[in-house]
Amino acid sequence: MAEKEGGVVKKGHDEGIKMAVSLLEEFGLPMGLLPLADVVEVGFVRNTGYMWIVQKKKVEHSFKVISKLVSYDTDITGYIEKKRIKKLKGVKAKEFMLWPPVSEITVDQSSTGKIQFKSLAGITKTFPVEAFAAGQ
Repeated sequence: MAEKEGGVVKKGHDEGIKMAVSLLEEFGLPMGLLPLADVVEVGFVRNTGYMWIVQKKKVEHSFKVISKLVSYDTDITGYIEKKRIKKLKGVKAKEFMLWPPVSEITVDQSSTGKIQFKSLAGITKTFPVEAFAAGQ
């Protein structure tokens, strides 16, 4: 993959989790946004913002504060920038009986404490950032 050229790659669960958390922290995103398990690899290309995460198996996580079930595929990719992940692939949020893919996540630049999720299906949802704190 051309996108991966020139990237920093961390192999294995512990190193991968550390890198994923440090990326979330660096770009001002909530620490619990990516509840990962059995990480194989995490990579990041600084000059393009392209990031990828590979897990052994799909993970479903329930964010209890907002009663939202989210599915994280074995391969997650996207472009990370300050308070935003765009062109996201591999993340779906349950809406009624559907699982629309989440294509973009944006933390409000002002101090409202809101985070917005957009799907390719045209669904946009806004939640309090605290709902995605680590351990939620």
